[in-house]
Amino acid sequence: MGIPDIRQLITLEFEVFGHVQGLNFTKDTRERCTKLGITGWVKNSKQGTIVGKMQGPKEEVEKMVTWISSEGPPGCQIDRCDLRCQSNLNRLDYKDFAIRF
Repeated sequence: MGIPDIRQLITLEFEVFGHVQGLNFTKDTRERCTKLGITGWVKNSKQGTIVGKMQGPKEEVEKMVTWISSEGPPGCQIDRCDLRCQSNLNRLDYKDFAIRF
């Protein structure tokens, strides 16, 4: 039997509402996720929100969820952050964290 991996991997989709576009939200999200070892993607939506998907160690993803739902980059006004499709993962689907257009 192998040693269990204490780094439980999770995946989730998010959408951030408020005054969030045009403030480097996608760039800052990518930089932070890359530093934390989180993979996935982020983009501006046509509805004026920020949408994306994060995959990585549960603890690190939870740190990012806190940042995107309450802090964000300077100048932004976050009204709410919806999380969807959260589940555990055996392995990551993405190699890195990308900004999509």
